[in-house]
Amino acid sequence: MLGHNNMDKIITTNRRAHHDYSIIESLEAGIQLKGTEVKSIRAGGASLADSFARLEGTELLLYNMHVSPYEFGNIYNTDPVRPRKLLLHKRQIKKLSAEVATKHLALIPIKLYFKNGLVKIELALAKGKKLYDKRQAIKQRESDRELKRVLKDRK
Repeated sequence: MLGHNNMDKIITTNRRAHHDYSIIESLEAGIQLKGTEVKSIRAGGASLADSFARLEGTELLLYNMHVSPYEFGNIYNTDPVRPRKLLLHKRQIKKLSAEVATKHLALIPIKLYFKNGLVKIELALAKGKKLYDKRQAIKQRESDRELKRVLKDRK
């Protein structure tokens, strides 16, 4: 297979995810897309900002993921923020459903990438951070940075 790259190619990441949520566990899911959406994603026209996944019955749907309309797609272009079905095994969906219901967790996409030519999404089981948690994380990061700088200056 000439021209195919089996390496993972990251398309986009959700930078706010680690800031707004404490990531507990993450898993890989497939995503059901239309042809023009895949072409648009290949061209870099996707965004995970403000997106989230929700269980509806036995299906897992991704909301608010923006895929720009494909430049040459004309009538085949779909709604840029339509709900998209995530592809997981039934047992994985049942496990997620139980954890989300009992622990009050959110399903947040962390990154979108190509794997063997297919679009995959890394989904995280996450707990929302309160404002003071965010401040504490920032303070910790700044103190770590300061410590590294002081240690570097001593050498």
